[in-house]
Amino acid sequence: MSETAGSPGAAGDGHASGDLGGAGSSRWVDIDGPVHYVDFGGPSHGPQIVCVHGLAGSAVNWSAIAPLLTSRCRVLALDLAGHGLTRSHRRGTDVKANRILLDRFIETAAEPPVILMGNSMGGMISLLEAGAAADRVSGLILIDPALPFVPARPDLLVATMFVAGGVPGLGPALLRGVHRLPPAAVVASTLALCCHDPTRVPTDVVAQHVALARRRAGFTEAGHDMGVATRSVILTAGLGGHAYRAGIAALTCPVLLVHGEKDRLVPASAARAAARAHPLWSLVILPDVGHVPQLEAPSDCATAILAWLDSAGQTAASGATPTRMTPARTAIRRWHVQRRKR
Repeated sequence: MSETAGSPGAAGDGHASGDLGGAGSSRWVDIDGPVHYVDFGGPSHGPQIVCVHGLAGSAVNWSAIAPLLTSRCRVLALDLAGHGLTRSHRRGTDVKANRILLDRFIETAAEPPVILMGNSMGGMISLLEAGAAADRVSGLILIDPALPFVPARPDLLVATMFVAGGVPGLGPALLRGVHRLPPAAVVASTLALCCHDPTRVPTDVVAQHVALARRRAGFTEAGHDMGVATRSVILTAGLGGHAYRAGIAALTCPVLLVHGEKDRLVPASAARAAARAHPLWSLVILPDVGHVPQLEAPSDCATAILAWLDSAGQTAASGATPTRMTPARTAIRRWHVQRRKR
């Protein structure tokens, strides 16, 4: 494994840069192929938070909230395989494969244990990682996570899209059609689905998403990769929900669950049911907010996170605070120092 900063040239992605004009530094790490991530910075002595985006998302999804956390926390956000600028390159793009990629990313780019902050599918993957590798995860911040399905009246448009996206052949074809739209239209339609009020998303963050959509327009494998990911989310939360629910029940780390009251993709009733089943979890419901509070209400979301770190999440924060430099981290730091001297 190796790490490069600013440009993926050494990792072989073929792009000149991963910079999309937002906060943080674009970086690449080699984990059986190039993996893109954003280092939003923060104190080296602060708790480490690794952000995990949702289905069809990317590290850019954290651009609004990360700067509100870096006065206290070190914040990293990766692009999962088949998402953002991390092309699949023969790697799996399903939930299981991306859980393994996340595990290796934590070991390579951070100093475990860390706090995982996951949205939607990223919350699902974070929950699975905490269950599979408890020694790497000191706590969880779940933002509208994809939880095991609960009885609820589904949003008709959302249900139709998920069913279509999960059908082999049909899902990729529909996604290819979406990618033929102008990048600004792709972003606008996505935010309209995920937000209760898309106008609350900062304009500079919207511009970063448009820049990313423009880059991804040339990724011919994107439709197939997204179809695989969609089917795996449905299988994990639905048909595989019993195993997923059992894994969640076995967790012992502190958990903060933040959920938008107006979420059309994962109803708030699912979050309330999870909180009832796990009374040690902390639950914050944000009114008039949709599926991506970190974009639509970053200030409110950050306030809830920082308050949790000072209360029920204190042990998570303490566990995620580096106490020593591992050989791998020392080598990476030395590489960055040498690069700056060139």
